[in-house]
Amino acid sequence: MITENIKQILSELPQGVELVAATKTRSVDELLEAAHGGIKVFGENYVQEAAVKQAALGNMTKWHLIGHLQSNKAKKAVKIFDCIETVDSLELAKTINKECAKINKVIEVMIEVNSGCETQKDGCLPDDVLRLAADINQLKHLKLTGLMTMGSADASLACLQEEFRATKRLFDEIKRGTMGIKYLSMGMSASYKIAVEEGANMVRVGTRIFGERKAR
Repeated sequence: MITENIKQILSELPQGVELVAATKTRSVDELLEAAHGGIKVFGENYVQEAAVKQAALGNMTKWHLIGHLQSNKAKKAVKIFDCIETVDSLELAKTINKECAKINKVIEVMIEVNSGCETQKDGCLPDDVLRLAADINQLKHLKLTGLMTMGSADASLACLQEEFRATKRLFDEIKRGTMGIKYLSMGMSASYKIAVEEGANMVRVGTRIFGERKAR
């Protein structure tokens, strides 16, 4: 089922759009099937869970952190992940930079944009994104490669489209400068088609690949 689902999704995505498999709570066997089915990037929400899976699977794919990173987990995160998609403050960026310096690593990062300005959600507010992008580019162990957003929970289609469009405008503004970002990571299982229409070139899909999560 996983292989067939991946094939179907890939057939729907335009050329140049990268599919990230969102793998929270999924088993090593499921990830292995996904990798053999064509997935090149796993997106994990939690550092410890990713560590266990990477120990079993190694680097057969790239590993992205797509969940919020607590500062006290940065030391472990920079050893596991190829990209951290959820940088939302200069303080966190500096912490990641410090830990990367200790192991002489340059890590790719994205700025997580709180595109709906939701008070209960992590992410950099849209008005602060350009400043944070400029600040990150001063940190020599970080390479800013994109923006990421989830979109508001339970938003109407029109609201979600506008949030994606607003994030695309920020992406374009940064890209026009000298910062050289390339990824716009937007959309999940229920919204990736809309996100692609609004300019996403990276989507994070879990349920559509693996099916509904089993009750724990």
